[in-house]
Amino acid sequence: MSAQPPDTVLRAEKLSKTYRMGEVSVHALRDVDLTLHRGELLVLLGASGSGKSTLLNILGGLDTASSGRLFYGDQELTGASDHALTNYRRLHIGFVFQFYNLVSSLTARENVALVTDIASNPMPPAEALALVGLSDRLHHFPSQLSGGEQQRVAIARAIAKRPDVLLCDEPTGALDAATGKRVLAVLDQVNQETGTTTAIITHNAAIGGMGDTIIRMSSGEITERISNRARGNVEQIEW
Repeated sequence: MSAQPPDTVLRAEKLSKTYRMGEVSVHALRDVDLTLHRGELLVLLGASGSGKSTLLNILGGLDTASSGRLFYGDQELTGASDHALTNYRRLHIGFVFQFYNLVSSLTARENVALVTDIASNPMPPAEALALVGLSDRLHHFPSQLSGGEQQRVAIARAIAKRPDVLLCDEPTGALDAATGKRVLAVLDQVNQETGTTTAIITHNAAIGGMGDTIIRMSSGEITERISNRARGNVEQIEW
């Protein structure tokens, strides 16, 4: 394959994923083509079961495709070993999930330090927490934080290793509207200030307006691609 354009971070070609459930084959992805560009904020929309999380997991090296090809820059990840995928996740990918997965016995700073201790060029934990507006919560434990604050700690943990790509799976799914908007504003800010390529998957169509690109999925296929000339204001999202 020829070299990728210089701003291409991830490129998927004809990705398919089939699961076997007894005698039944479940087609979670069907021939998905997708390119993520440096600094882009992509919003993936679709109902539960549309293939969003499967695609995100493959892009992040948490799962592998049944067929198709995946490239990180000019490096092909198709058929990569478990060791190679572990290094790819460790060095290049940050994850934010619906549930915060913080260690309850550690402070916010210590939770972020779990990642910085294994990264090659990390942000100091205090710097990452400042970026998400939590400078005054460094020494608080998860039980002392609201749901939105815990999610912002999770975002700080994800970005502290300076990933090339930040993958967010329903990051506001456990939050009320006002808190969810604050978390989305943080993701928007992180994307613009650090240039981290960001993908957010959600079933909430209203969130699409904040992205540079909107992808709609249904039954494992991409059904629509929209490019926004200008991002919408997160505060104006109608939840």
